[in-house]
Amino acid sequence: MLEYNEILPKKVILLEGEPYEVLDAHVFRKQQRKPVNQTKLRHLITGRVTEQAFHQMEKVNEAELTTREVKYLYHNKGEYWFCAANNPGDRFELAEEIIGTAGQFLKPNSIIEALVFDEKIISVRMPIKVELIVKEAPPAVRGNTAQGGTKQIVLETGATVNAPLFINEGDLVRINTETGSYVERVDKK
Repeated sequence: MLEYNEILPKKVILLEGEPYEVLDAHVFRKQQRKPVNQTKLRHLITGRVTEQAFHQMEKVNEAELTTREVKYLYHNKGEYWFCAANNPGDRFELAEEIIGTAGQFLKPNSIIEALVFDEKIISVRMPIKVELIVKEAPPAVRGNTAQGGTKQIVLETGATVNAPLFINEGDLVRINTETGSYVERVDKK
């Protein structure tokens, strides 16, 4: 059980039997009243964001989430196919809604973490940064810095991101999966 002031960002709580991730929490006191924790919660299954206030007397259960490693296989018609990391025969598919926008940065055979609630995979945790090879990069046009010196490149997964003009085809770049943006060019070893 979590006290009202222990409901902090990144915690996963149970509210009416459903798992919610705490996105933001702010404990404050209005004039002479008792303290209140004003939170912003994201439903882990539907993705819906709601606001909830927890008063000093309230307690809430922490959700029992387990993680399991899964291997990404391929994407087909809005379905992402995975298998257990150690058992290629144990295949299953997850809908695009569960994977989210970070799915565009998934490389075949990459291992990621799946969040399991009540024996069902409800979400996946991508690494914050991934390294991908640039498949297409238009040539840099001299003097074209009116847009801040960036161009659109296509990565090996088919995703397109904005990158600096010096990025070329075949370069290895690091991408932030949370924001979907270019971070840096990685030196090949």
